[in-house]
Amino acid sequence: MTHSSPLAGRVVLITGAARGIGAHTARMLAARGARVSLTGLEPELLETLAKELGDDHAWFECDVTDQASMDAAVAATVERFGHIDAVMANAGVAAYGTVRTYDPEAFARTVDVNLTGVFRTVHAALPHIIDRRGYVLVVASLASFTPVAGLSAYSASKAGADSFACALRQEVAHLGVSVGSAHPSWIDTDMVRGAKEDLASFAEALKEMPPPANAFTPVDVCAEAIVDGIERRARRIYVPRTVRAPNWLRGVWTSAMADKIAFRTTRRLVPRMEEEVRQLGRSFGAHVR
Repeated sequence: MTHSSPLAGRVVLITGAARGIGAHTARMLAARGARVSLTGLEPELLETLAKELGDDHAWFECDVTDQASMDAAVAATVERFGHIDAVMANAGVAAYGTVRTYDPEAFARTVDVNLTGVFRTVHAALPHIIDRRGYVLVVASLASFTPVAGLSAYSASKAGADSFACALRQEVAHLGVSVGSAHPSWIDTDMVRGAKEDLASFAEALKEMPPPANAFTPVDVCAEAIVDGIERRARRIYVPRTVRAPNWLRGVWTSAMADKIAFRTTRRLVPRMEEEVRQLGRSFGAHVR
């Protein structure tokens, strides 16, 4: 345990902590001396992770789409630790399909988890964060800046999460609260691996994307970048750092020229993706509850 870290003794609540970025970030936070409240929808995985981390940490089953559930997790965290210094709104899902073929409920669920779930998380934790002049981290995405065919629900929700973080930052700066957003590209998580396994067209599209949208990052590298960002109360966290460029060049990524370039790929791969999703018979990865 690294007690020299500014995170030593700090209480951090993470949503979507059972696996992927959330779980790896929790491990690295704990290694730097933070006390972690693990929340999510998979109690068995949360319990296993909490036992791995030790007695200074706790877990609470929680659904970010249910305000009462989120409020209860925050209240339980405060009861267990006495306060909350930082919250990481990390829970996220990605629905398969195009606007033409989406199950409308899958689209709505993606937005409910990735955007409204961020609001519910922050709304519940914010009074405690204000008390501690703490830090809020919203996990957005490279997709916040670079909308992609076949990921309209994910792209829209993550762009919304980024805008939410920017607006929140303005609202709470005078209260001593810092707000950051994290923007990972493709990270080696269950969500990304599952999509590649489920949809051959998705895997092929990734190979044809321009950098940094075609870059893959190990999940532990992503988690370390996020923990470094939490430690310094970063305004933005880019994983990898080259994701900074698409943020600066948002206008280029959504320009008519970019549409023409993308059309070379989308006219071929979008119909394939639609057919693959139809044959798959589900809208989310097999691990999504």
